[in-house]
Amino acid sequence: MKPAKTLISIAAAILIAAATTGCARNGPEPQSLQRAAYDAEQSKITEEFNKQVFSKADMFYSRAEQVLGPGDLIEVKVFEDEKLNAEVRISSRGWISLPLLGEVEIGGLTASGAETHIEERYEETYIKNPHVSIFVKEHYSQRVTVVGEVENPGTYDSHTRQRLLDAIALAGGLTQDAGRIAQIRKLESAPGDKSPQTYMVDLDKLVNKGQTELNIQINAGDVIFIPKAGSFFVDGAVRRPGKYRIQDVVTINEALLAAGGMAPYADDDELILLRRKESGQREEIRLQLDEKGRVPDKIAVQDGDIILVESSFWGKLFHGAGITLGVPGAGVTFRDPAR
Repeated sequence: MKPAKTLISIAAAILIAAATTGCARNGPEPQSLQRAAYDAEQSKITEEFNKQVFSKADMFYSRAEQVLGPGDLIEVKVFEDEKLNAEVRISSRGWISLPLLGEVEIGGLTASGAETHIEERYEETYIKNPHVSIFVKEHYSQRVTVVGEVENPGTYDSHTRQRLLDAIALAGGLTQDAGRIAQIRKLESAPGDKSPQTYMVDLDKLVNKGQTELNIQINAGDVIFIPKAGSFFVDGAVRRPGKYRIQDVVTINEALLAAGGMAPYADDDELILLRRKESGQREEIRLQLDEKGRVPDKIAVQDGDIILVESSFWGKLFHGAGITLGVPGAGVTFRDPAR
């Protein structure tokens, strides 16, 4: 009788499992819908981030604040005598040639500063209380380049008060795939120092945490590069397997949450982390989980990591059981919940 009782007990357990999971099969959303919801959430996060960038950026400035330099084409007007008007291009040394004055150095001055300088030169010998106006027709010297994961990569006019967020805003903000570290390659690390230097700026600390000292000044010739966010993969017994972006520091537990958490049939004792070594080969790291199904240590995910959650045999059996009804009777079926 004992074998019969055992079979009855197993059958009863399977029937109970089927009863408790039968409704759940139709409940969860398909992975495609869950993934679309995740992507929509990430898009919203990027949109909110860009709003912060635009609100903190100074995108409006007077042309009088533009710094003049080699290659710029300017129009100089002297209101007291139109014969003194000239359209000139600034030389590689920062000089222009004007009627009566000859060579005048204006490179490095703003447009308004150049106007004052020229007025002083004319007043010294030729004109009493002159009035000079400068219009910048072509502004080539003070340009910065923004490339990488921005909406409109390219080269943009700079000005004396331009900073990092100003340049990013001019380029339309970040794309959804952008990382949160900006690389700035400056032609001059200090005044007069011609050796290029690269700076790394954490945009999340700048925009969301208010560390405004990171909003560094951008000068002519600087190149700003916004790299793609790193990525990791979550596979196996999770609700939403796939590829995910690393836009900030992400722990293993946060990576599992991004993937919708572990599936009901997951092995909640350990998971596998596949990490690429410097040699290029992957090493397998088994991480033990606590009673809540989490990794006790805050291990940060690295670019290219693969997190694999294995299935539990009994979990798959429990969640894969079902009931079929028909003629001549009822039966018990099993469908692999991982498929």
